[in-house]
Amino acid sequence: MRIGKHEVVYPLIQGGMAVRVSGARLAGNVARCGGIGVIATAGIALNSPLFKGDNYFSAEPQALKEELAKAYAIAPDGVIGTNCMVAVTDYAELVKASCEGGAKLIISGAGLPLNLPALTADWPDVALVPIVSSIKAAELIARKWHKAYDRMPDAVVVEDPDTAGGHLGEKMENIGTGQYDQYATVRGVKAYFRDNWNLDIPIIAAGGIWDRDDLRHALEQGADGVQMGTRFVCTEECDADDAFKQAYLNCKKEDIGLIMSPAGLPGRALTANVDKIRERDLEMTPTCPTGCLRKCAYKSDGERFCIVHALDRAQRGDTETGLVFCGSNAWKATRIEKVADIFEELFHDEDSLSVSR
Repeated sequence: MRIGKHEVVYPLIQGGMAVRVSGARLAGNVARCGGIGVIATAGIALNSPLFKGDNYFSAEPQALKEELAKAYAIAPDGVIGTNCMVAVTDYAELVKASCEGGAKLIISGAGLPLNLPALTADWPDVALVPIVSSIKAAELIARKWHKAYDRMPDAVVVEDPDTAGGHLGEKMENIGTGQYDQYATVRGVKAYFRDNWNLDIPIIAAGGIWDRDDLRHALEQGADGVQMGTRFVCTEECDADDAFKQAYLNCKKEDIGLIMSPAGLPGRALTANVDKIRERDLEMTPTCPTGCLRKCAYKSDGERFCIVHALDRAQRGDTETGLVFCGSNAWKATRIEKVADIFEELFHDEDSLSVSR
């Protein structure tokens, strides 16, 4: 799979999972195995020696560059990118730090990344990959980028809000209704770029991809590759604490649900402890500690909880008062495995995955 100027052996992007669930160790090992490794940038300063408690925004870019360097130490010739959320306050700084740190592509969602080409103008070789859940969103991005920056996406990730983990780009009431057709959207986005812009760019299916059958189905339905996050959590190389991984191993299908994030977006997570998360933050951190989000109900009105610190607690192993984001397939995890084992399972007979277009 080729995205911009960067080519990988296998059509797989490892999903970006904040806060530090997908850091250098996971991204580096995915890249070393021939996929695209992705470091999630949101909250990257937390659980870093650079963060002193009151320097969140100055520590973030530096921590990200250090994480990229660690990932490239694992996979010097690999393709490693970052996931940058539009919704965070320091979006521009994290995009620029990604480029300065050597990221070969930037995947961007949780809002429409309408100014991403402007932020990366000094790094033309960095591939730009927006995340969308609709053809309309892809059209808006393409028209804006072309008119304002004479730039087009190098690939597009189509995220299925019915199955994907973490923040979702869809209204709460529209998720899980059975109305959304991910692969119709994949084909529609591909046709839009082909028919309107004469572009044949990779369209990546994200959400609900767990095993080889899911991969094959995605390719047969028109996707050029897949993005997988949840499957990589229960690996030896995942950067999260063992207790975070154990929460996946312990969970049942009915433990996975939707929450409303203080960012104003729905999110998929293990939901049994949401009340404890709220209680912990209202008692221990009654005011916003970092200002990580541009729009945040906790920051403005003290509603819900501080999401970046709830995610950080979980990543460190506090799954009682920490938020554990996951995809709809997290319950399928039954063991801790290696990243290389997943690649072997998915691609052991690559020829049989070939799909005629």
